[in-house]
Amino acid sequence: MKKQYKLMVAAFATVPFLMVLGNSMLIPEFPKIKSSLNISQFQVGLMITLFSASAGLAIPILGYLSDRYGRKKIIIPSLITYGIGGVISGLAAAMLKDKGYYIILAGRIVQGIGAAGTYPIVIALVGDIFQSNERSSALGTIEAANGLGKVMSPLLGAAVALISWYAIFFSYAILTIHITLAIFFIIKEPEGNTKEQKLKDYINEIKKIFSEKGASLFFSLLAGITVLFLLFGVLSHISDILESKYHIKGLKKGLLISLPILLMSTSSYLSGLYLKKQGKNFKKVMALGLLIDCISLAILPFLDGLTLYLVLLAFLGVGNGIVLPALNTLVTSAAGSGQRGGITSIYGSVRFLGVAAGPPIFSLLNEISKTVMFLTASAIALIVSILAYLLIKEEILLSKGTDKG
Repeated sequence: MKKQYKLMVAAFATVPFLMVLGNSMLIPEFPKIKSSLNISQFQVGLMITLFSASAGLAIPILGYLSDRYGRKKIIIPSLITYGIGGVISGLAAAMLKDKGYYIILAGRIVQGIGAAGTYPIVIALVGDIFQSNERSSALGTIEAANGLGKVMSPLLGAAVALISWYAIFFSYAILTIHITLAIFFIIKEPEGNTKEQKLKDYINEIKKIFSEKGASLFFSLLAGITVLFLLFGVLSHISDILESKYHIKGLKKGLLISLPILLMSTSSYLSGLYLKKQGKNFKKVMALGLLIDCISLAILPFLDGLTLYLVLLAFLGVGNGIVLPALNTLVTSAAGSGQRGGITSIYGSVRFLGVAAGPPIFSLLNEISKTVMFLTASAIALIVSILAYLLIKEEILLSKGTDKG
């Protein structure tokens, strides 16, 4: 990969790193936020829910606009919007204290809309710029940056909160300035990656892609929602277990939770390099990663001991990391550049749905029993692994989007 391309990958990687901080920096500070604003657990949770919901709803719209008007014309205003949302929430918390709760939520909605135009559109732009094997490597690096953000966010949140818990909101705006400048000056968007068309015609073309590649694309998206559903469901459970059963809190707890995510980030990078070299075996890699998840989850309910627990969680992180670069490559390659923003935006919405669904569903299953929770999750991973291996035809997904991408 040329030096110029490496620099572009580095700039791209800062975007998912920033986006993942949007929720993950706040979660460790929930007790402090609840106390400061005098609100309930449900109310503090709305800071995450409204951010994710607004992002999920806005993603397909911004994907269409990126296909019509250009990726950078959406990414840069979206980054600015993300930063403005942080300032709104931060000022409300600093100036209005516990009376500013609803304005804080409004700022979070603005942030979510901004987040919608960042990572999914970046994936589409990577698909436009990089070709075939280089695309897998670039997407693996970007997925690793996403994982790195998840690893560092609890530690960054704790460090920034030493100033004040609402300083976290202002940190989003500060980081946004540097990343926006990097995207503006470093990224060169290729010509011919937009297509001016009416929304109705655009939707019909997206429908045509699904009709031509329906099963393969559907089960690729299903794999995407599954791995994030499993990861965030397990992490939410582990966060509680570390405190209630093992009495581990604070920085040590954050470091232990970061272990599977760190390994996910590492395996994403290595998986991307492997796929770049091979140029094939995408669905086999996805099926393997999901199978590793399945085995890890099936063993977890029968373990007694923190060390063994963490080892199996590490394998879960590895399994997820193996899946994601292959999945990203197949999805970004499923459409030509004129519709790639729409397809990757649907993929982005699916990812948000997986993140949102994991914690509550795992919590409901855990009310039955820990064994039911983990074995159900294991069964889901196994079923999706088999479906991915049998029903995804990677040659169909790779048949477009490589000439210009």
